[in-house]
Amino acid sequence: MRILIVNDDGIYSPGILTLAQVAKEYGDVTIVAPDVERSSMGHAVTHSRPLSYRKTAIQGFEAFRVDGTPADCVAIGFSVAGKADVVLSGINIGLNLGNSMWHSGTLAGAKQAALMGSRGIALSAPTPVAEPNFEGLKSHVREVLSTLLPAQELTLVNVNFPAEPKGTLWTRQSVRHYDGKVVPSKDPMGRTHYWFTVFPVEETEEGTDRWALDRSFVSMTPLRLDLTDHDALKLQLKTNPATHHTPSQKV
Repeated sequence: MRILIVNDDGIYSPGILTLAQVAKEYGDVTIVAPDVERSSMGHAVTHSRPLSYRKTAIQGFEAFRVDGTPADCVAIGFSVAGKADVVLSGINIGLNLGNSMWHSGTLAGAKQAALMGSRGIALSAPTPVAEPNFEGLKSHVREVLSTLLPAQELTLVNVNFPAEPKGTLWTRQSVRHYDGKVVPSKDPMGRTHYWFTVFPVEETEEGTDRWALDRSFVSMTPLRLDLTDHDALKLQLKTNPATHHTPSQKV
């Protein structure tokens, strides 16, 4: 199995090294990651300038740094090193739960893989006061990869680890609450500026990713690229038949 590893924390993040060390037990690993941190980039791609692709020394791994986004890293990695069977994105320093999936650079790396006909798995860990205990998470990462890598039908999965996992659950995305807010502040010159931040969300629904993490379970959420609300589409086609387009039949 050919495995490409990317992230959005930058190629020198300890999380990417931990993931590579576990992933090498399952196949041939290549690392292609941003040269600096590109957190919360979402699925941004670089099209207005060329990208660099430079070899980097990462403790025994074939590794390259790119001056672009996580999605760029997958596209360039596939172009230069060849298409991988699966892309592992992470391990991110910080969780990617619920609504944060929309702007997560970590998940974007996995999504780019799925868009290019491969498979993508995003992995994230919480950010306590200190750096996450990546060494302590290795056995849980191994358990997740042992479950997901053989499951060829799963093309895109978002995984989040609690600080001290006590098990693993299949979950759905928590979208009931929005946990972002803008906080005004002042710089030393008295000028107003703004911080975008998050705050704790309560009453998360049972079976969601947040619910699992709140109970110290690893959350594995299968995703898909199709954003269509199929229930709403069926309803509209039923209640507004005049807007329903039927392809013309050949005579």
